[in-house]
Amino acid sequence: MPAWAKRLAAPDSQTPAQSKTAIDRLIARRDFGLREKTLYRLLFETAARAEEILALNIEDLDLTARQARVKVKGARGKTRRRGQAREDFVLETVYWDAGAARLLPRLLKGRTQGPVFVTHRHPGPGKAIGPRDVCPDTGLARQSYGQARALLDQHTALNGPGTGWDLHEFRHSARTHLGGVGASLLMLMAKSRHRAHLPMG
Repeated sequence: MPAWAKRLAAPDSQTPAQSKTAIDRLIARRDFGLREKTLYRLLFETAARAEEILALNIEDLDLTARQARVKVKGARGKTRRRGQAREDFVLETVYWDAGAARLLPRLLKGRTQGPVFVTHRHPGPGKAIGPRDVCPDTGLARQSYGQARALLDQHTALNGPGTGWDLHEFRHSARTHLGGVGASLLMLMAKSRHRAHLPMG
């Protein structure tokens, strides 16, 4: 296992909540690039799961309305009678604010297809990647959850690899911030897409 790897938090664990000021300061730093700044801002403003945002393709975005349709957690493929695989997706809408709206066009640089977040390298020879996971304009592959998590840890670790923030903290921080500024339960449910009462701890 690489040094930066951390055990994923259990669903009922106490995920830390970072303040909006801390997140703004992180994104304002100049020691990492536009891709990470856009990802962190989008994660915080949508309160979406990191897997959902990293799976976005440019075709999924409605930049004018500041929204996108994401594949929800738990959606999985089903098998037809003759053994043919079929993907059945449950889609939900996420919304972002002005910060991500400013960054996304700069990140896309005129691209109209393929993954929103891509690596800085082309896939190695022999590596099987589906067409949805490769940018048709640049040939670059989709950024993985592991890569994004490692970079966030690198940007935030104070006591060595593995001690930095986790990607899930943006979602938890967004929900906590909305509760702190008096957002209604309906707003909280719309942002987090939970159908039950949300704890604010």
